[in-house]
Amino acid sequence: MSKRKTYTPPRVIRYQSETQYPEWTRSIVKSLREELENKLSPQFEVEPQYVTVVDSDRRYVEVSDSFCQLVGYQREELVGKQYDDLTAPNTNDIPTVFSLFAKLGCMHGLWMLVSREGTRILVRYEARLRPDSYIEGHMEVVGAGF
Repeated sequence: MSKRKTYTPPRVIRYQSETQYPEWTRSIVKSLREELENKLSPQFEVEPQYVTVVDSDRRYVEVSDSFCQLVGYQREELVGKQYDDLTAPNTNDIPTVFSLFAKLGCMHGLWMLVSREGTRILVRYEARLRPDSYIEGHMEVVGAGF
């Protein structure tokens, strides 16, 4: 025989809107909302998504607007250009990395890009081989100005 109490599910009250909340709950919700809007919102800025898609010859097929802004090129200039052209010299062994990627189908790491103005931009990337054989990469800027 078990000496445990039988489980009693908690009582749940479902409100259709905030106006149905009890007064004390409405004041808490209001103060939390104000605090988030006034104090915390700058801490939760969303970073742009730097996305590129390249083919098996390492040529850009698609690029996001934010990636274009990051490297200082127009989309029309980037599509067809090899990503080797935007890689900082002597920082990445592109043939080795690319052949390793072809075997694994996905990779992540650090990559050094060079913008049109010559600024070096260190990015953390995650790349995967898509079903259509293109490679999709998502990047996050780690540092710039090298």
